[in-house]
Amino acid sequence: ESGELHYVRELATGQEYEGRADLGNNQPGDGRRFLGRGLIQVTGRANYMHAAAALGIDCVNHPELLEEPTNAARSAGDFWRTRGLNESADAGEFERITRRINGGLNGYTERCVLWDQAKRVLGVA
Repeated sequence: ESGELHYVRELATGQEYEGRADLGNNQPGDGRRFLGRGLIQVTGRANYMHAAAALGIDCVNHPELLEEPTNAARSAGDFWRTRGLNESADAGEFERITRRINGGLNGYTERCVLWDQAKRVLGVA
């Protein structure tokens, strides 16, 4: 989601999220305002509200706070924890993790290559 940790803000405009009730985007401009930010690209008003409460920051009124390095990492950690992704990781369910984070399998092949590289570097079977 972060382009190999290069981006903490989605490259798209966020227009595609406008009016998406599943993301809690219920006010005009929410799609652009609450586009993906952080290392796991928190997206949508509802997810920003969750991050604000969990991290103790006002990223609803100041969405750019999720672009700050500490908040970008903390929001990713919170997303990972609250979605039970450690259990999926322990079970080797990489595709499931990708679907939970990305909503689908966009970039899955590239992620698998990077995952294999990381395992080799870390000496993990």
